[in-house]
Amino acid sequence: MVETETYTIDGPDGDSDELELPVGLVDALAEQGEDPTTVVAEIALLSFVQRSHAIVHHAEGEVPGDLREINEKAEELFEERFGMTFGEATGHSH
Repeated sequence: MVETETYTIDGPDGDSDELELPVGLVDALAEQGEDPTTVVAEIALLSFVQRSHAIVHHAEGEVPGDLREINEKAEELFEERFGMTFGEATGHSH
């Protein structure tokens, strides 16, 4: 049986939640020497940007203007963290 390990996520309003993952999963996704919490944070950022990008650029129907601005900021933060645009990382621009 595979054991698990828990990561705690703290929100800006003082709330928190826990994320339980199988031991070894974070290490399997890490680059050599990368801190496990960095791996978890980067995967979380990637997931958020993927989802907001999909809603803004691939959803059918009208997208609220504020969501477009939120996605633009998310993609900026992605580029700051990873040193490449979301489009470069995923192989497409929209």
